[in-house]
Amino acid sequence: MATTPDPRRIDAFSEITRDLGICFGGDYNPEQWPREIWQEDAELMVRAGVNLVTVGVFSWARLEPSPGEYDFAWLDEVLDLLHAHGIAVDLATPTASPPPWLGILHPETLPVNPDGVRLAAGSRNQFTPASRVYRDHALAIATALAERYATHPAVRMWHVGNEFGQIDFGDEAAREFRLWLRERYGSIDALNEAWGTLVWAQGYRDFDEILPPRRMPYLVNPAQSLDFRRYTSWALQRVFTEQRDAIRDAGATQPITTNFMGFEPLTDLWEWAGEVDVVADDQYPDHATTTSSSDIALVQDLMRSLGEGRPWVLMEQAVSATSWRPHNLPKSRDRARLDSLQAVARGADAICFFQWRQARTGAERFHSAMLPHAGADTEVFETTCALGADLRRLRPIVGGRVEASVALLFDWPSRWAADEPGRPTQRLDTLEQVQRWHRALWRRGIAVDLVRPGADLSAYATVLVPHTYIVETDAATALRAAVERGASLVVGPFSGVADGNAGILTGRSPVLLRDLLGVSGEEWVGLPDAPTPVVVEQTWATAPAEVEASVLGERLRAEGAEVLARFGAGHLSGAPAITRHRARDGAAWYLGAIVSDDALAAVLDDALDAAGVTGVLPDRVLPDGVEAVQRGEALFLLNHGDQDRRVTLPGLRRDLLSDADVEGQLTLASGAAMVLIERHAE
Repeated sequence: MATTPDPRRIDAFSEITRDLGICFGGDYNPEQWPREIWQEDAELMVRAGVNLVTVGVFSWARLEPSPGEYDFAWLDEVLDLLHAHGIAVDLATPTASPPPWLGILHPETLPVNPDGVRLAAGSRNQFTPASRVYRDHALAIATALAERYATHPAVRMWHVGNEFGQIDFGDEAAREFRLWLRERYGSIDALNEAWGTLVWAQGYRDFDEILPPRRMPYLVNPAQSLDFRRYTSWALQRVFTEQRDAIRDAGATQPITTNFMGFEPLTDLWEWAGEVDVVADDQYPDHATTTSSSDIALVQDLMRSLGEGRPWVLMEQAVSATSWRPHNLPKSRDRARLDSLQAVARGADAICFFQWRQARTGAERFHSAMLPHAGADTEVFETTCALGADLRRLRPIVGGRVEASVALLFDWPSRWAADEPGRPTQRLDTLEQVQRWHRALWRRGIAVDLVRPGADLSAYATVLVPHTYIVETDAATALRAAVERGASLVVGPFSGVADGNAGILTGRSPVLLRDLLGVSGEEWVGLPDAPTPVVVEQTWATAPAEVEASVLGERLRAEGAEVLARFGAGHLSGAPAITRHRARDGAAWYLGAIVSDDALAAVLDDALDAAGVTGVLPDRVLPDGVEAVQRGEALFLLNHGDQDRRVTLPGLRRDLLSDADVEGQLTLASGAAMVLIERHAE
């Protein structure tokens, strides 16, 4: 399990923002440029308002050109130069990208794919977290850096590795996986029982017979696959914690972090969250999609939730286009500004980019940067400078919190188990459902915290469970307690299906929530491609005019719950599709199908109304494209849409960005943002 971060180091990050205000900057890779460029970089950083840069992420080959031979002279010069210009440094261990010599001398450090092919050195991420040889070399370079720079005045934070998400199916991973399984199960009999290995004659005699889920003739045992994902997250976490502890042992007192990647599927961030001193994330929304602004808001709410509401760091984003999508659209100046202000609205106290100076060579040469190939006389650099000025104006909101009365359940092991093939449908995607449900709250200006199953829900008036395939006793108990004390609960279809080993819970589903929901099911049904009509009962007064179901439905029967809607045709004709059940002081809604957006929104509105939850603006649903978030004393209004929108404000406000007073109805221009502090008329 994750540990609790050291409060002293949490305070250390707060000290950084108290000194600097909102941190602003990005990855800086001076080793890729001649020395004469460094002075220009420092001067342009000052001009742009940059006050924090990450240094050294991909510098291992420069720092250690041969095994055990270190070259720190160039880094000494860079850190001294940055400090002289008032720029703080987030110093990285370069261990995400080992130098070629490590893989050549020690091929066992290189990862193996599911087909048994060992991958070659020459890119990045070319390591297996299971390799003790790799980890020893990583510890050596991390220790050498910490011993040299732990007390350097420029270094205000440490950054271990980069974007942990590597996976290995080779012999090193097999050896480690077996040890992990021995620790988890204790005996091979217990493992066979948990994995259900009597199916397809998979019974193991000894742990030494077990392999990672490599390419097989047909489907992999889902319990084996789930445990391998758990193991992989644990193994990556150990790479981080070993280097973190080495940095601390060398005398570093600064906060230590690494950069997460949102809902990245190989790391269970609930387990990681307590290991970092401040949560940091890389975010690259694809604005070619129509839901990018709400989808990235969900990621930002996750980051804030991982840190239990504390401010977090946006470690990487693009100022314009990325280079790794098949077709890369640039950001407008307004979009680059909105993306950053949106992160601040949802709790970020640091706004950084990849990268400072656009690379001339290498794989990321077309990835945008704060300072592009064309130099400072460019719109992109002007955007950088303008954003720096905006963030300086927002210094008063540093440390402010977003308070949420709605909890949304999300769990990585549940997502992993639900992603396995051999289900009623592979069209039901956990993250897609979480995004849909969150989007309805986003459009209402209602703040949401993400929580893991089994967490204390006493602070929340409404609890949402879009799709949680695994529900264990602790989670069911917490949900029941929330409803009985008066909360509204809404549960989506195909939830509570399995136990922690991905074994199906026997009995009418969802087994552990059946009494709470007042409804039970006996069959999960893939629905035809044509939308299935759903008939609304008269008792559902707030229902939309039409309700349709798609993808998956359930054959349910009401057991005390009020039926709000029934399937109108097909295999499930007449069966309950949407129900509501009173339970002591609260109520629980159940969706027995993936229903259309209007129907989902209507159910959520019922639940929110019953719990007395409202948005931050008077309008129930915000104008299209408008986002409204209350962070501390500041109300953020962001217009992500392509049209001007009218917004009604509660009371007199001062906009920190323009220093203008606003009141009543205002027009929020397309691409515009306001950060409003309440004022009293004189």
